[in-house]
Amino acid sequence: MKHFSFMRFRWLYFMISAAVIIPGLIAVFLFGLPLSIDFTGGSLLEVRYQQKQPPVTIDQNELQQIVGDEPRITSVQSSGNNQLILRMPSITNDQKDQVMQQLSGSFESVEELRFETVGPTLGRELFEKTLIAVALVALGIIAYIGYQFHNVKYGVSAVLAMFHDSIVLIGCFAIFGKLFGAEVDVLFVTALLTTLSFSVHDTIVVFDRIRENSRKHPSIPYETIVDASVLETLGRSINNSMTIIIMLLVLVLLGGDTIRWFAVALLVGAVTGTFSSTFTAAPLVVVWDELQKKRK
Repeated sequence: MKHFSFMRFRWLYFMISAAVIIPGLIAVFLFGLPLSIDFTGGSLLEVRYQQKQPPVTIDQNELQQIVGDEPRITSVQSSGNNQLILRMPSITNDQKDQVMQQLSGSFESVEELRFETVGPTLGRELFEKTLIAVALVALGIIAYIGYQFHNVKYGVSAVLAMFHDSIVLIGCFAIFGKLFGAEVDVLFVTALLTTLSFSVHDTIVVFDRIRENSRKHPSIPYETIVDASVLETLGRSINNSMTIIIMLLVLVLLGGDTIRWFAVALLVGAVTGTFSSTFTAAPLVVVWDELQKKRK
């Protein structure tokens, strides 16, 4: 059996994961997740404007002075050339029309592009359902992989690698939210669940090869089996992932503002999912096997 010792460097792989996860967790604790109105509730008004001469300063304080004391503008974000997204507590259509009228007095022209209102109850319900969905996915994967591979270590290792990818993605968006104004919305949830499925799919391919080689070569040490299995599947994983990554990279660069952060979330998920299936899940089953032998 051809052998290259990938697993000899397993603690290095864990350190690389920690170097990515820890800054993200620090950002989550310091800045929090940049939740959109999908989760927090409130109103979103997107407008396209044409400046007068001299031009008006586009910042939250200046726009608040234009609009008046009510409604309170909680954030201002650029969504394109001469386009703004204003976020506020829940407002009525009449209040929205009043905001548009106030803005029209300070700009050459103002056009409404989008107006959405989400109640706080619906936002909280969506957040709870997201957590339930992730928990059910984790339990289902542990049960299915444990049953198919006749060993719970494969199911637990796959779920730990899956949570590794989730934490990386969440931490990245905490940083992106602080630096670039990214937000966690329903599309982010879609990207998160897609990342989980992508990660587990790749992990199962590696685990299936480990199981196959273990049956063919029962006398060979388990770490050597895992090394060989990773080597056999690595080329397939990289080739498969690169086709997805290239497509997502094009979407990030050319896809437009409405789907850019969705594409970014999928791109981060594809990269970390490719890494974790080979360099997190496989080392975890080796560590699990070593701990089992030490107990015996």
